[in-house]
Amino acid sequence: MEPSLEAMYDHMIDLREHGVSEKSTDEMKKRIADSIITAYGAMKAEPVRIARSVLLPSRGKRNGRIYFSTDEAPVDTAAFINGTMTRYLDYNDTYLSKEAMHPSDNIPPLIALAYSLDMNGSDLIRAANMAYDVAANLSDESSIRDRGWDHVTYISISSAAGLSMLLDLDQRRFEHAISLSLNNNISMRQTRAGELSMWKGATTANACRNSVFGTLLAAEGFTGPSPEFSGEMGFFRQVSGPMNIRPKRDAVLRTMIKNYPVEYHAMSAAEAATSIHDEIKGEIKTVNVETFKVANDIIIKDPEKLRPRTRETADHSMPYIVAYSLVYGSPGPGSYEENFLKDSKILNVIDHSKYVVTERFNKMYPEYLPVKMVVETSSGKFEREMDVPKGHHRKPYTWDDLQEKGRKVMGDDNSKILMNVARRLEKVSVRELMEVISDVHFKG
Repeated sequence: MEPSLEAMYDHMIDLREHGVSEKSTDEMKKRIADSIITAYGAMKAEPVRIARSVLLPSRGKRNGRIYFSTDEAPVDTAAFINGTMTRYLDYNDTYLSKEAMHPSDNIPPLIALAYSLDMNGSDLIRAANMAYDVAANLSDESSIRDRGWDHVTYISISSAAGLSMLLDLDQRRFEHAISLSLNNNISMRQTRAGELSMWKGATTANACRNSVFGTLLAAEGFTGPSPEFSGEMGFFRQVSGPMNIRPKRDAVLRTMIKNYPVEYHAMSAAEAATSIHDEIKGEIKTVNVETFKVANDIIIKDPEKLRPRTRETADHSMPYIVAYSLVYGSPGPGSYEENFLKDSKILNVIDHSKYVVTERFNKMYPEYLPVKMVVETSSGKFEREMDVPKGHHRKPYTWDDLQEKGRKVMGDDNSKILMNVARRLEKVSVRELMEVISDVHFKG
């Protein structure tokens, strides 16, 4: 086994033998609940409807439960449908480093497999921590975005690691689970370039579906190519460049829960613009925003970001998000409907906005998410500067904050029901969790 795989396997054994810290357990329970909240908001979205119509009904040897229903489907199918729900609104958690990603994309396949095996919530929490630790380590090592590859490629590896933990794979089968999950799962960054499509919200779900497939094959003895990372045509040479894969504990503590459904590099800007909206007077004349290079590269520079034609492009457009927030206040799941994309008030603000990358803010990222915004109106000037938004690991969400987010998305009663089971997740089974998720929908 090559050193990178050995390091991941040793980390899995360490978590299995010594468990997860109390703080990381609590934070992971929040992330699991948050992922379900965001999925609820997207359960009727068009990509989810299409996926359900294409893939259901279906049965397999091992079956997971589809969120907010009594439907069951093969684990990989459940991982895809539930993963698309979780990711589609761009409302689930974020990790910022050399590569930005959404670690809770790992959660739907873990829930689907744990459900099929009738496992406990404590098993799910440990496996999710394994996946988070691996994903964060990969993000810290290399920006594959700069090489033309999408960050979901890393989720192929991390989800396989978490799934392997659930299946208690030995060293040899662990190696092949990672190999089979990664080898045909390299995702192109075109998914997030220019005008964005439905696939932006489903590509990670597809990566996880393939990871489930590969890991289940490996569990039965199916072998994959090796050495997958350091080989002549392996991951390091072809995709990432040199990496030092050595997962560290408690990565979940460095992840951020989203306060708004926007691409995370726009989170501070959305909060600043919302704050200005609450006190603004007069007609908006100009908007000047100082930001950092990564935000500019991902959610500002493309001309499509100035006139987004799809929901997927709009929630990845800082100019749109800032304009919407200045005109209407805090953005929510409904802020990207077609009537808003064509709204003359929003478009006028976009046309009178200027974005500048500053070296000061470049140096602060990714430890901080800085923004400075100056809005001039017919009645005066309004200014905000902030380092981190609410939900950032330096300003973390509380359980009360999470319940309030749930209230906005799924209603007060449903949010309370979900929080109740999530806070004691280590003491219930994953099937009990899924029964609650189903009841949430039916009671809603």
